[in-house]
Amino acid sequence: MIKNKKNVVVGIGEILWDMLPSGRQLGGAPANFAYFAKALGAESFVASSVGRDSLGREVLSKLDGMGFSRKYIAIDHAHPTGVVEVRLDRNGKPSYLIKQKVAWDFIRFSSELHSLARRTKAVCFGSLAQRSPVSRGTIRKFISLTHVSTLKVFDINLRQSFYNRKIIHDLLMLSNVFKLNDEELVIVSDMLSIPGNEAKVVENLMLKYKLNVVAVTRGAKGAVLYCPEGAYPAKGGKIRIADTVGAGDSFTAALVMGLINGVKMETISNLANRLAGYVCGQHGATPMLSREIIKITAPLAFAGPAS
Repeated sequence: MIKNKKNVVVGIGEILWDMLPSGRQLGGAPANFAYFAKALGAESFVASSVGRDSLGREVLSKLDGMGFSRKYIAIDHAHPTGVVEVRLDRNGKPSYLIKQKVAWDFIRFSSELHSLARRTKAVCFGSLAQRSPVSRGTIRKFISLTHVSTLKVFDINLRQSFYNRKIIHDLLMLSNVFKLNDEELVIVSDMLSIPGNEAKVVENLMLKYKLNVVAVTRGAKGAVLYCPEGAYPAKGGKIRIADTVGAGDSFTAALVMGLINGVKMETISNLANRLAGYVCGQHGATPMLSREIIKITAPLAFAGPAS
């Protein structure tokens, strides 16, 4: 019997070490996304770059241990592996100090990336890796080479001052799925001069940029998935927070897997929110998933009637 091929899902952009109070953890939103997509059943890849240094070797070793291919991780001989100082407030909410001119700022396009783009079912990217013209060009070329039906997911992840109106506008033009949190929505609506409450801003974003889905996460208050058919909220709840690093990326991965597999929007919203809540209770961006949370999120890996 021939087994069904897994869907190819790619996180392209930064991979780095998060220097947390609890210790060093592998991070970078696209890498975090790829990790959770793999845990949810995708054939998942990280496309990025590390330095030819001890931290870079540790990244590759960590990826090996997680079952990832190294094929799309370039080795940069001129720039160090990325590092981020992460500070947590009393609620576990992080702030970041992101070093510049590191390896993931110089992701170069390759024939391997060209081939990968052609078979990608979903690609996730953010605004941070757009700060460098080299990585910016590579990421946008990769997106342009994907199929018209590919999910092109802009998970905005606004960090420090590494974004502006043009970056946000240009990436939205390349996207069909947009994910952001409620605080970022306020910044985006102001930058793009789109007034109104959350629902109105999202409606205008969807019309202006021809988006199929907009996901707005609200921390402890839950999340809402918006699509042309309506809005699908997931209620928040009381959760134990270790730190919130990686929670948004897990939500995005659950969203993507649900969309790929034709799961009902209401189910996607609730299960993505459950997964993000679980990650908030763990340390670091890529915690091992418990049997319980794997069982809870299992419906995301199976096709069902789309809403």
